[in-house]
Amino acid sequence: MLNAVPGLQVISSYRRGWLARDAVAGVVLTMLLVPQGMAYAELAGLPPVTGLYTTITCLIAYAIFGPSRILVLGPDSSLGPMIAAAIIPLMANGDSQRAVALASTLAIMVATIMILAAVAKLGFIADLLSKPTMIGYINGLALTILIGQLPKLFGFKVKADDLIGELTGFVKGLVNGDAVPAAAAIGLGGIAVILVLRRWQPRVPALLVMVLLAIGATSVFNLAAHGVSMVGVLPKGFPPFTVPHVRVSDLGPLAAGALGIALVSLADTISTASVFAARAGNEVRGNQEMIGVGTASLASGFFQGFPVSTSASRTAVAERSGAKTQLTGVIGAGLITLMIVFAPGLFRNLPSSALAAVVITASLSLADVPGTVRLFRQRKAEFLLSMAAFLGVALLGVLPGIGIAVALSILNVFRRAWWPYDTVLGLVEGLAGYHDIRSYPHALRLPGLVIYRFDAPLIFANAKNFRDEVRRISRTHPRPQWIVIAAEPITDVDTTASDVLLDLDQELDAESVTLVFAELKDPVRRKVERYGLTRQIEPRCFYPTIGAAVAAFREETGARWTAPGHDPSEVVLESKAGDAGPPLGVPDSPQGD
Repeated sequence: MLNAVPGLQVISSYRRGWLARDAVAGVVLTMLLVPQGMAYAELAGLPPVTGLYTTITCLIAYAIFGPSRILVLGPDSSLGPMIAAAIIPLMANGDSQRAVALASTLAIMVATIMILAAVAKLGFIADLLSKPTMIGYINGLALTILIGQLPKLFGFKVKADDLIGELTGFVKGLVNGDAVPAAAAIGLGGIAVILVLRRWQPRVPALLVMVLLAIGATSVFNLAAHGVSMVGVLPKGFPPFTVPHVRVSDLGPLAAGALGIALVSLADTISTASVFAARAGNEVRGNQEMIGVGTASLASGFFQGFPVSTSASRTAVAERSGAKTQLTGVIGAGLITLMIVFAPGLFRNLPSSALAAVVITASLSLADVPGTVRLFRQRKAEFLLSMAAFLGVALLGVLPGIGIAVALSILNVFRRAWWPYDTVLGLVEGLAGYHDIRSYPHALRLPGLVIYRFDAPLIFANAKNFRDEVRRISRTHPRPQWIVIAAEPITDVDTTASDVLLDLDQELDAESVTLVFAELKDPVRRKVERYGLTRQIEPRCFYPTIGAAVAAFREETGARWTAPGHDPSEVVLESKAGDAGPPLGVPDSPQGD
């Protein structure tokens, strides 16, 4: 019972000395939760108060079912555009009640996906997003958020369905004089306050300071009279338990959005949980994390909320403030509830452009420009994958972008399986084993023998590439008598590859070339035996080590090690251990470069 409901375990082991720290951290965290909750709700195309409903319910639900003692959940900047992309096409005439119903249904769908995935132990699906594609996706998302919030920052609205349309509309609005100077001053000033405080006074609650300054400016300069839009008085009280009502025709499009949101939320949760668990010396329980986040979204869905995820920034604030358990989040939820019940007008004079400033600074922290630069410097292929994911989000939209990111990640895995690294090995004086001749071009060779290494499982996708390369080697001049497959990197052989190997062996036999396997792993050897290859290919063609195969070839042919380009009759190096192993008394090793 305690494992299924981690909150009970926390209660049973709670220490009295933690209470003061959790209480202080809860108060500090609330200062961050309120403006972010409202801002991210608007980012999702929903009324600001729904962000507070979502924050309250998800914090309580995760405190009960979440395994992490410190992780903080809530509305998230990376999910906001995805939620908007899922619900806005299904809305008509900006009906806020329908938007809330759609978002709540989306939250329930996301919760269902995550809980079912946890029961089926599918936590590994977070790996469908490789880091390069995730960087590209998040960078595209950050750009989408930034451009989408610019009109709001300047006090006007733009109707557009894509990033280019929003950017064009923003520029036209500026040219046509639609910007509200007072709103722009509040928005740009808010961004400056947040960035400056985060840079030089990181312990100061930058968002709270900016919000208080914006509310103060509204009162002093009567900004509402200058055309600045305000948040206004929030609906009083907490909403009742509500089952959202949507049309049957809405379920299909919402389900597609829910899959993407669940994937991003899961990947974000696992990565954030891993960072903070490592600091505390704990292990991440991936499937229980999915249940925790799933129940948090489920609770939000039944109380007019929307899907949630973890937040590294809010979790870091809680950690720095001394949080010990999820009581921190429960206290935060309680304080927000008191606010909307007893003081719903507390933020009535908060300019909407100030919320845009909150979202824009969040988008700036989302972007990972240094990570992109590192990919460019270290691996161009992964940089191109990252840029493709970035362009997919920027040009096609948020939800198609996550599909492109997943597809690119999967294709990258297949690309490496289709065209793995392969090489010919030689003997390097003074080094154990046999080594890549690309790294050691002066490595010694045995005339008539080629040692070929294929660094991947041998499966249907690459078996023909393997066959073609072995064929090419067999037809080089002078033609080899033996081709030894250094098989240690081959971790699997499927039935398609087995058939290819058999045909290749027969083809090479007809050309008087012997195909030899060395260092087959035991599980692979058992599969090969089950396929019948060891009955159809001569037993002498299987050796436990490369050294044993080399020794057998030298005993049969009398070949001697030579340097590249030397006359094969010239003895370059003799083995001190005879034909039983490599020269200079170096023991044979399956490892190599």
